[in-house]
Amino acid sequence: MISNVPRLTAVVFFPIFSGLMIPILPRHGSRIIRWYTLSICILEFSPITYIFYRHFQADSQSIQLLETSSWINAIHLHWSVGIDGLSMGLVLLTGFVTTLATPAAWPITRNTRLFHLLMLILYGGQIGLFVSRDILLFFFMWELELIPVYLLLCLWGGKRRLYSATKFVLYTAGGSIFLLVGALTMSFSGSEVPSFDIQDSMFKSYPLSLEVLIYMGFLVAYAVKLPIIPCHTWLPDTHGEAHYSTCMLLAGVLLKMGGYGLIRINLELLTHAHLLLSSGIMLLGGMQIVYASLISISQRNLKRRIAYSSISHMGFVSIGIGSLTNAGINGAMLQMISHGLVGAALFFLAGSCYDRTRSYLLDQLGGVAISMPKLFAMFSTFSLASLALPGMSGFVSELLVFLGIVTAKQYSFYLKTGITVLAAIGTVLTSIYLLSMLRRIFYGYRFFDESNPYLIDLGPRELFILICFLMPILGIGSYPNLVLSIWSEKVLSISLFYSNMVK
Repeated sequence: MISNVPRLTAVVFFPIFSGLMIPILPRHGSRIIRWYTLSICILEFSPITYIFYRHFQADSQSIQLLETSSWINAIHLHWSVGIDGLSMGLVLLTGFVTTLATPAAWPITRNTRLFHLLMLILYGGQIGLFVSRDILLFFFMWELELIPVYLLLCLWGGKRRLYSATKFVLYTAGGSIFLLVGALTMSFSGSEVPSFDIQDSMFKSYPLSLEVLIYMGFLVAYAVKLPIIPCHTWLPDTHGEAHYSTCMLLAGVLLKMGGYGLIRINLELLTHAHLLLSSGIMLLGGMQIVYASLISISQRNLKRRIAYSSISHMGFVSIGIGSLTNAGINGAMLQMISHGLVGAALFFLAGSCYDRTRSYLLDQLGGVAISMPKLFAMFSTFSLASLALPGMSGFVSELLVFLGIVTAKQYSFYLKTGITVLAAIGTVLTSIYLLSMLRRIFYGYRFFDESNPYLIDLGPRELFILICFLMPILGIGSYPNLVLSIWSEKVLSISLFYSNMVK
């Protein structure tokens, strides 16, 4: 339905405009800024939840709250935002993770005004990307997060923050060029009147060679964000140097932009090219799972180990999207939600551990479980969630991806067997590097000073954040339809379309 009241537009711009009000807040005391930012995040998350319960009806295939207005008539560009089953889950994830990342950043005391301003701008940009119904608007929102993340890295990062920030910008900007070229090519090809509207693009047809080129251009941009090897090397450096609250946003939301774009544009609009290249995407995903898992085992830095774990887990998203089956695509969507929750929680735990031990190096940790049993319990719980323990969200998402591989009729037996073996090996390696990480942090000989005054257990703020993350992980693991119902009808229509194409 088309909304007369610009609700989604207000949801996109509310955190940005609220962030611009931070400079006029009282000068003394960072506590006001912290609570102001948290209040804005809660106020932003509230209408998102309201939109979900009030407007998201049984037919999750249709677009809800579609808002369209002319923007640049010369190139037929419109401000077009809407929400459907594919975007609703990720919009909820963005609001949830950002709201919890705000109190996670409270230990920051240097230049808190700018930090929270950048967080709110990033919040609005990420919401805007997931609700964009115009390809060029999608590109603008894709670029909007570039400056906030760059500044968050440069100003609150580690010793090699400038190198990591520069690398992040070069990779993202390089991929964005291909995204822009693909958007322009789609707009001015396939019809006499240029249009960037996603709905109009569904009815366009292109020569197969041109469609493949457009597809590959978009895929390069998504490969940076998702990330797909070999476009992944920026991620460990960025996570290794960024403040852990920034890592929560990167792992929880930013990586999902690539997976969402791959589904929203490549899977839905460039169907013939996706059918042709889907087996390659699956193979890349399987290789990514094993490669990143092996590299993670050798990492001495705690955050870099978790970063490579993220790369490995996002490989399941590529496999699910490439499977073209109902189970596989559902698994890919659920894996993005699950990893967003688990990954953000693990980076928060890594940062909480650093606040106490002043080190991310596993060689300098050990015996932490004695002094901080709550930290040990939470770290163990979320590590088990990351390795897909039954009863947690990761188990359901990875199981659906495996089912998607097995039930994919358009692929040969040997390809499906090879992808399944690679994913299974990655699952085993995940247990190795996560359990090894727990052993090196919490057991064995204590390498740091036992009189360290920072060696106190998790406080109420930290426990509240972690419990908030744990509840949906357990809820989804126990009752997956809690979130699968959001996009199930939309995914079913996509899988049926591809099933008819194969026939």
